[in-house]
Parts: sequence; structure tokens; C-alpha cells
Amino acid sequence: MFEWLTFCKKCKKHQLHKVTQYKKGKDSLYAQGKRRYDRKQSGYGGQTKPIFRKKAKTTKKIVLRLECVEPNCRSKRMLAIKRCKHFELGGDKKRKV
Repeated sequence: MFEWLTFCKKCKKHQLHKVTQYKKGKDSLYAQGKRRYDRKQSGYGGQTKPIFRKKAKTTKKIVLRLECVEPNCRSKRMLAIKRCKHFELGGDKKRKV
């Protein structure tokens, strides 16, 4: 587990926060856009919407999820950091052998 001492908006003071990497949740099958798309795709007629093929970025911005460890607070917030190809949270310290 990886913890940071940082400001909590709910407690209004610096507290320890549990740090994890944000991950996107599973897309809902019942969102309005998905229902509309599935209805349009059904039956004959092939692909009905354009498929985007001009991707410019090769990386995503890393987003950290900070959760206050105070038992009666537990407030969560996101913190976006810069782009990078490889990201490791709390990796082993490099030591001289």
C-alpha cells in the first residue's frame, strides 16, 4: 500500500491518503448512446457510424486516486499527472550492490 500526506478538502487539513492508479470502469450496456448505437447497428446495412482512425497521442495522462484514510472521512479525489509510457506506483528503491 502506498500513502501520501496531502491536503483533504473535507477534513480541511493535511491527512494521509491512500494512493492508487485510476482505472476506467466497465461501460454500461444500458447507457442511452450505447442503446441507440446497438439499435442502429442491428439488422442489415453494415457499419453505421464513422470509426475514428486518426489517433494522435501515444500515451494517456496518468490519473491518481487519493482516498483519505481518516475512518469517518474517506473522501476521494483525482489528481492528474503528466503523460508517460511506463508508470509504476511505489516501485522498489534502486540500491547500489
